Amino acid sequence: MVPLIFILHPPHARTVLIYHGWKLLLSGFKIQSWAYFRGFYGRGQLDEGWANTMDLAGKVCLVTGGTSGIGAKTALMFAGRAAHVAVAARNPRSDTFEKLREVAAPHGHEPLFIQADIGNAEACARTVTETCARWGRVDVLVHSAGGPVPGGFFEVTEQSWGRAFAVHVHAVLWLARAAVPYMIKQGEGAILLIGSAAGLRGCLGAMAYGVAKGALPQFARSLARELADYNIRVNCVCPGVIRTPFQAFLTPEQKEHNIKNRIPLHREGKPEDVARAILDLVENDFITGENLVIDGGMTMRIA
Repeated sequence: MVPLIFILHPPHARTVLIYHGWKLLLSGFKIQSWAYFRGFYGRGQLDEGWANTMDLAGKVCLVTGGTSGIGAKTALMFAGRAAHVAVAARNPRSDTFEKLREVAAPHGHEPLFIQADIGNAEACARTVTETCARWGRVDVLVHSAGGPVPGGFFEVTEQSWGRAFAVHVHAVLWLARAAVPYMIKQGEGAILLIGSAAGLRGCLGAMAYGVAKGALPQFARSLARELADYNIRVNCVCPGVIRTPFQAFLTPEQKEHNIKNRIPLHREGKPEDVARAILDLVENDFITGENLVIDGGMTMRIA
């Protein structure tokens, strides 16, 4: 077979592609903007040796807290990648679930809703069991369930302290112990935890929340090291001020203060900002044990 040679000239690059049978070779390569190159050629169009990527088409993604905010947007992005999606939450949200069904339908998929309190060990195990009963596997686990836990050192109750750790921290252990055996059998998997900028700095008035969220980056590192031999990756993202129902308790004055004085980029983030980062961490299968802060620069400022 005679090789076909394509010479392409995107900005800042000169790439020669030689196609011989099934094999795609790259030579004369110089790229300054990977993001541009990926957008120009599309995902998955190059030889598999080019990038380490988990193809989500046909994979099974379980998202806790997947009916609102960051979890809902993440579930939508997974569905848009032709993945099977299960969402778990305490209360159903017909509007967000219908939107998820609309995105999944063109791929011939029907999402699964599981009503569960993720702050309970049995509910976590059942969530994974029901997901695997539908599709026989689980490839991606995103733990997005959680919520505000108001109260400083002198105000927080033992009940709210325990609840904060049950939902945000203990649930990771319960969910992972149920899901990891399936991932080991499959030969790969990805687990994504959602921490918070509140867990990276002292946060007045939310001590239980801050301490619980602060545990998650270390949980991700420890779990990533434990599971690396099984090709299971574990990462964490720490959002800052994101425009979700979670922020509903803030007063207009507090919101204005955040934008003017606390966030260097002077705007709140959107759930999509975090969901896109989650998608990239899940799809890039050479990243594990990392914590990505998504906060408009809030935690890096010193004045």
